[in-house]
Amino acid sequence: MHLAAHDRLFVLTGAGISAESGLATFRGSGGLWNGHRVEEVATPEAWEANPLLVWRFYSMRRHDALAAAPNAAHRALAAIEQKMGDRFYLCTQNVDDLHERAGSQRVHHMHGTLFQSRCEGCDATFADCALYEDAASLPKCKDCGAQVRPHIVWFGEVPLDMEGIYKELERATVLLVVGTSGSVYPAAGFVDIAGQLGIRTVYIGPERPANVRAFDEVILAAATEALPKLLPTVEQGS
Repeated sequence: MHLAAHDRLFVLTGAGISAESGLATFRGSGGLWNGHRVEEVATPEAWEANPLLVWRFYSMRRHDALAAAPNAAHRALAAIEQKMGDRFYLCTQNVDDLHERAGSQRVHHMHGTLFQSRCEGCDATFADCALYEDAASLPKCKDCGAQVRPHIVWFGEVPLDMEGIYKELERATVLLVVGTSGSVYPAAGFVDIAGQLGIRTVYIGPERPANVRAFDEVILAAATEALPKLLPTVEQGS
């Protein structure tokens, strides 16, 4: 894979890149948390039924994400961005902040982020690293007093700023997908759109994704191994 000075790179990252920093993928580990299916703690219905259980789940994920560190793949993407500037766009399905901590700046979290919360009443979002593990600690909005939820896109909800994502994809000349299962839509469909637009498509990951046949090039390797090797092939724009 080579990135010329005129190329525009759209990167999509999934749970696999975070797994290489030790974060559970849930889908890859049986999809269970304390005996609960992820769908039971990550849906609007789960929130309606048991907000405390949902907050315990996301508090655990916050704790784990804070304890994790960016890996060589995260750092390589940040270095590629530094070389490419505004010809680079990173869309992640991950809700951790490992890309940002590695130095990436042009990052869009299509499924939300662990370290923000959102008011259900006034829809305000705010930075939040707190752990909520008992009923007495569950947060309320400081402005309107309504219940506060994790700023996460749950199963059955629409990912954030899909219009902006598709605009960036249409501008790209190369789509690089890293560590995704290829089964979570709409992200799994990006490669099909790219193919229709004549955009070169590359997949990096240790296992074949469900949509493997849609890619022009497939590199079966850990992201921490493959992405640092990509850096020297990136031409700097004028």
